[in-house]
Amino acid sequence: MLVHEVSAGGGWVLVASGESQQAQQNWRYCGGQIKLWREETGVSRQALADEANYDHEYVKSMECGRRRPTLRLLQAADQLCGARGKLVAAHEYLKPEPFPQRTQQYVLVEAEAITIQWYEPLLVPGLLQTEEYARELIGNDCPPLDEETVAERVSARLKRQEKLRAKPLAHFTFVMHEAALRAIVGDQAVMRGQLAHLLEVGELRNVTLQVLPFALAPTVALSGALILVESAEHDVYAHVEAQETGALYGDGDKISPLAQRYGMIRSQALSVEESARFIRKLAEEL
Repeated sequence: MLVHEVSAGGGWVLVASGESQQAQQNWRYCGGQIKLWREETGVSRQALADEANYDHEYVKSMECGRRRPTLRLLQAADQLCGARGKLVAAHEYLKPEPFPQRTQQYVLVEAEAITIQWYEPLLVPGLLQTEEYARELIGNDCPPLDEETVAERVSARLKRQEKLRAKPLAHFTFVMHEAALRAIVGDQAVMRGQLAHLLEVGELRNVTLQVLPFALAPTVALSGALILVESAEHDVYAHVEAQETGALYGDGDKISPLAQRYGMIRSQALSVEESARFIRKLAEEL
């Protein structure tokens, strides 16, 4: 796990990338237990690999804690080593984390937010994604995720969307670059459903949804996604993401330029009515 910067005084915080330290410790402990049981009962690694229908090296990586031990491996080891459920019970502590490490701090802040201002240049914001769109994104991550992790993360993303309608209502302002709407995620059917969903959510009284066309986009719109969040205590945070890393800021010196960029981007976006027409036209073209 790589930690970039962390502040402990409420000033600002940067989110770590990769798996959490606790998750990695759980992997190593569970893998070590599998190895101990196997060696104590005289079961070879190859025998365990054959029983679980895995490659020898794949089992080795799970025993060494480099990979998360799967339920299938735990069941095979439990059976071969006569552990009577003791190894299978470890699966409860190996469930996939619902969010990547780089976004875990942000998700906690988002849950308590009273206002969220979100700009996305390339993808539909997570709070606005359909299940099909989210599954295509998460299911085609690189390196690939196992099916259990994909299901857990898709479910967690959809669960977050309950905030759009939860009381007391928070206020949301979304600005999406035209590129995010034209990029085909999945296939045309997935995108038609996604665009229709945007039109539906855009009708909520606490949601403002705008499109930033190619022709009007300022240069700063190419610098990446950004989210501004205000908490019930009126603390303000900013969240940005890049490849395999994310940052959550609480320091005014960090937030101010990001807020200025968001303001510039939004000032060039189409109105709510124009944006709805734009999305509708894109859907008709698919």
